[in-house]
Amino acid sequence: MRRPSTDRILQLARDTLAIEAAAVTALADRLDDRFVQAVAVLLGCAGRVVVTGMGKSGHIGRKIAATLASTGTPALFVHPAEASHGDLGMITPSDAVLAISNSGESDELVTIVPFIKRLGVPLVAITGRADSTLGRHASVVLDTRVDKEACPHNLAPTASTTAQLAMGDALAVALLDARGFKVDDYARSHPGGALGRKLLTLVSDVMRSADQAPWVGLDASLPELMREISAKGLGATAVVDAQRRPLGIFTDGDLRRLIEKGLSLQSLQARDVMHPTPRTIPPDALAVEAADLMETHRINSVLVVDAEGRLCGALNSHDLMRAKVI
Repeated sequence: MRRPSTDRILQLARDTLAIEAAAVTALADRLDDRFVQAVAVLLGCAGRVVVTGMGKSGHIGRKIAATLASTGTPALFVHPAEASHGDLGMITPSDAVLAISNSGESDELVTIVPFIKRLGVPLVAITGRADSTLGRHASVVLDTRVDKEACPHNLAPTASTTAQLAMGDALAVALLDARGFKVDDYARSHPGGALGRKLLTLVSDVMRSADQAPWVGLDASLPELMREISAKGLGATAVVDAQRRPLGIFTDGDLRRLIEKGLSLQSLQARDVMHPTPRTIPPDALAVEAADLMETHRINSVLVVDAEGRLCGALNSHDLMRAKVI
């Protein structure tokens, strides 16, 4: 087998990208009221959007179903061949079907169309041939025809599947906007991702609990402050009143600065060395808010207080990093 030249490899790649980009651009120019109708059909669906397609269109359909489901539109993929052998029962009268076929004549898909119609389920077709069997029986047709495939032989589904995928993404985006789908909603469906951790993790999930939070009274000596900082490993300690409300904070950095000043440390008490009015945060705040607080004020730790202002926990930047919030 002769190895193609570097120039040919790069030219084929550029041609492929240009052909597929042109196919997607052409879709935008053809969008009309049919797209609006398709959005209305899927938005009005009380059940799920059942996506189906055969071959390469089926692979695209799986991705579209996943995108819809993760952006607020309940969806699933049903293989048309399996539908003919029992999986058709997964479609209920409250659903809508989104069928994908470039030719609109895939045997397995065309076979189940009459049964979909008999259920009274609306059928949205994504096809390259509006006059095909699928197109004629669809409630709404979204035209994804392409002038040519990127394949040099104009055979392998390339530009056509790119157009299908882009149309599916356009539907998903229009639907999420119509549903008022927000960033928080996206995070709830992606709890394992970085965005989910940032938007769903609470301070209470990552903070050190009350018995692990360092604190001393106003009259504590400097050695007591140092022992509390060392014992709790936060790098700081709260200074609290009799009701355990934080009045100040003292950090190991403060200790180094005191030593540099050459002060007599044995006579100092917590009230003498603390920073008053420390930064605090409630336990039900988002952990990302604690991260923002630390960054804004250039501090490494934050005290957590309850509704009555009592110390109930603490956290530092290392706690947030362990939780992968930052």
